[in-house]
Amino acid sequence: MSEELISKVKQMIIDSLRIEGMSADEIDTDAPLFGDGLGLDSIDALQLVVAMEKEFGVVVPDAATGTVVFASVRSMAGYIAEHAQ
Repeated sequence: MSEELISKVKQMIIDSLRIEGMSADEIDTDAPLFGDGLGLDSIDALQLVVAMEKEFGVVVPDAATGTVVFASVRSMAGYIAEHAQ
């Protein structure tokens, strides 16, 4: 997985969740997205699922998969790299 893909994922998070005042560089690649990290919630997760499908053609089939995929930016990028169409 490339640094370019990680940057695209960070920008997708900022754009899809309309996070103002934050740049992609400020998002820690390995920090948790939910809870202590970015502090995202279940509504944010739904928005990220839609954004991933729209931008990368990647589907998150169920909540159990989502828990793994949305652990961090790195895990999202890895999933996208594996499943992109």
